Amino acid sequence: MNFQRTVFLCTVVLLTGYGVSIAQANYPFNELGKLETLSAKEIESSRWSIGGETLDRDYADYHAYKEYLGPLGAKRIRLQGGWAKCEQEKGVYDFEWLDKIIDDAISRGLKPWVQPSYGNPIYEGGGDAALAGGIPTSEEALKAWDNWVEALITRYKDKVLEWEIWNEPDISKKFSAADFAAFHVRTSDIIKRIQPEARIIALGLAGLGRTEYVKSILDILKEEGKLDHFDVLTFHGYNAVPETSYASVAKLRELLDEYNPNIELWQGENGAPTTPIGQSVGALRQYNWSETSQAKWVLRRMLGDMGNGVDVTSIFQISDMHYGKGDHMEGLNSKGLLMANPDGSIVRPKASYYAYQHAATLFSGVVEKSGITEKESENVMIYGYRRKGKKGNALTIWRADAKPEDGMETVNHTFSVHNMQFKNPVFVNLLDGRVYDLPKATYSKKGKSFTFSEIPVGDWPVVIVDRSWVEL
Repeated sequence: MNFQRTVFLCTVVLLTGYGVSIAQANYPFNELGKLETLSAKEIESSRWSIGGETLDRDYADYHAYKEYLGPLGAKRIRLQGGWAKCEQEKGVYDFEWLDKIIDDAISRGLKPWVQPSYGNPIYEGGGDAALAGGIPTSEEALKAWDNWVEALITRYKDKVLEWEIWNEPDISKKFSAADFAAFHVRTSDIIKRIQPEARIIALGLAGLGRTEYVKSILDILKEEGKLDHFDVLTFHGYNAVPETSYASVAKLRELLDEYNPNIELWQGENGAPTTPIGQSVGALRQYNWSETSQAKWVLRRMLGDMGNGVDVTSIFQISDMHYGKGDHMEGLNSKGLLMANPDGSIVRPKASYYAYQHAATLFSGVVEKSGITEKESENVMIYGYRRKGKKGNALTIWRADAKPEDGMETVNHTFSVHNMQFKNPVFVNLLDGRVYDLPKATYSKKGKSFTFSEIPVGDWPVVIVDRSWVEL
């Protein structure tokens, strides 16, 4: 097998109707049209989720961005319940803000998964209403937490099935893993008592490599006979090269299998900024980013997760956030798929919003890995899929040797796949949704094996897919 480095001339194009310019690779194929994206209501099910976090602290404005949710194509939205926002006077709850959000998200075709969190400083020992803060510890605060969780689950049990207990407990220095295990059991007991069919999500793990932390909690739950209160493990773990995450993901999967192979593994929060070094707070701020590199990163995270056995992927998040004083950090977090002003109002979608749309549409429904791939370079990611209700197969392909950048340089690759079918393969650039005819000279068939020759591949995912998958 061989490959040839090719630098295609790049043009900056305005995505029609999008109001955002990104560089465009000039592929040597005839363009057929653009992928027709689906809204959440048009998608029955999928693995894709979008982040709606920090609304409990007013760092983003749901009602400013809600019109963008349905067209995005995500089927889930991650929300934080906000104990401190709901109970600002002891014993008095205000759920109106959360009612409006949950009801609206459902009306747009999304399923909310809600996180009971964070602490509430109106109680002594009530913990902190901030990332990396403490959990409630005093007798009064724990009783107040119990009461709030009971009120939360009772209110939304007919609308919300999936509950994630807390967020990133492993980065807090204010409590131990054993403390959190007890807190998890305490909280999940309340949830299951009120809503027996509820699915319990844990742990919102910040550190992908902290398998010992996860194991210590699972051991406690097993000893107490509470493993059935652990349906899903969510992990975060931000990496500039997203593919470097998957060795740790595999170790987490191995660990879960020792306790219960039915525990699902979700990527619960991951994103990349769109600003240069130092202009964003939060993870990955030490690198230069742009709308183009963020869009590439989002696609690599989504399709990398799908190729590595992750059951659900949630991108952090739909809108830029502006963190306030007194929290774990302060300032602009530019990881949103939508550019937002400091007051939360939306400027416009970013390139990543449309990239997400394309991936969410093409890989909606029941999608399973399929076939066997051969490639000449370990830096090339190639995964094969079949999709229920669609004929033929799909291949996702990209280079993963470095952090995504702005350039549109591609390398021509030749590779073979086995036990797959392509009656009429087309080539899809997920960055802009453009669909190209794949000349017959670029592929050959022998039985159920195909060889694709001199396919231009860059540092962002493209798809070779049977045309039956594509709406033109």
